[in-house]
Amino acid sequence: MSNHYDVAVIGLGAMGSAAISFLAARGVRVIGFEAASPAHGLGSSHGDSRLIRLGYFEDPSYVPLLHRAYDNWRTLENQLRETILNITGVLQIGRPESDIVTGTLASCELHNLPHQTFNAAETRKRFPVFGLQDDEIAVLDPNGGWLKPEAAIWGYLRLAAASGAKLHIGDKVEAINPDDNGVNITAGGQKYRAARVIVATGSWISQLVPHLARLANPIRQVVAWYRPENGFVTDPIRMPSFLRDDTKNGTFFGFPEIGPDGVKIGRHAHFMENIDPDHPNPPVNDRDLALLDDFAARHLPGMKGRRVNAVTCRYTMLPGEDFLLDHLPGENRVIVASPCSGHGFKFTSVIGEILADLATQGGTDLPIEAFTFDRLMKAAKAEKPGMTNPV
Repeated sequence: MSNHYDVAVIGLGAMGSAAISFLAARGVRVIGFEAASPAHGLGSSHGDSRLIRLGYFEDPSYVPLLHRAYDNWRTLENQLRETILNITGVLQIGRPESDIVTGTLASCELHNLPHQTFNAAETRKRFPVFGLQDDEIAVLDPNGGWLKPEAAIWGYLRLAAASGAKLHIGDKVEAINPDDNGVNITAGGQKYRAARVIVATGSWISQLVPHLARLANPIRQVVAWYRPENGFVTDPIRMPSFLRDDTKNGTFFGFPEIGPDGVKIGRHAHFMENIDPDHPNPPVNDRDLALLDDFAARHLPGMKGRRVNAVTCRYTMLPGEDFLLDHLPGENRVIVASPCSGHGFKFTSVIGEILADLATQGGTDLPIEAFTFDRLMKAAKAEKPGMTNPV
């Protein structure tokens, strides 16, 4: 019975680490597998900072989950006696008709969220680090800020281990085979068995969940840091994190000067370049740098020509860019968690709770109706009308 568990969590990145911590805290006999090391450089949960915000422009239905996520982040901080969530505000910038501005205002008004709206001149005066065109406005979400991803993942794993979870770091799961009574797991040349399995392997998810082979697309992401001329205006006390609709090139994100390299910026989904998750991330190239340098020069006064670092990481994109938190169709012993698409980390603390609910109760009271296989397939067919249902 030593290799028999109530739940196995495969993948101990953001969502897996949170899930195993919640499960262990409930007294569940749980084992976790991580093929590499926590918060490693080929995943999607490293790099010192992740945005968090309440005024969610993508869809107001995310806001109730965000309220729970904020509560859970504060609980984690109290357990660890460490700061994970840093409030700087998030400034969401664009023309009044842009998706970022209209969506943020819709979320704030529907859920009665505190916010402030500034015209271009007001924004430039209050936040001189930002250069706005005269026809742009900015919406400040005062409860937004940034999270420390590595600290969160390692913190959840420490709590899980302290509560009795078994952590297998460096053991890749090669196969899962559910039967009528549980799931057989092969990892590191050993056999294990669990009543239920959570698969949260990020860009490798289709290797264990073939249903997602044509749906979960790992892509290359690039971020860069710029050391400003005037560090006074980029201090987190004075500079909020931000999202910006750049009519020329899509949506960009950024953070104040929270580390030695300065202000961090990136473009959401970058160039949407597919990658092989089993190979190293392709290196930064001149095209990447030209895109980010151009944005910095046009929209962040004092940053032109002051780039000091750039790295590649990865997103895993789903059709519709929503999350997937559901049982495998026809197999309620396997739970699939692919809440990526470049905007999942802020929800880690609540998704861990949701996954624990699904594994122990078969369902959850938290609102996840939008994150099912059925909804995913509808989004896939909308993007590719000829697609047949792979599940």
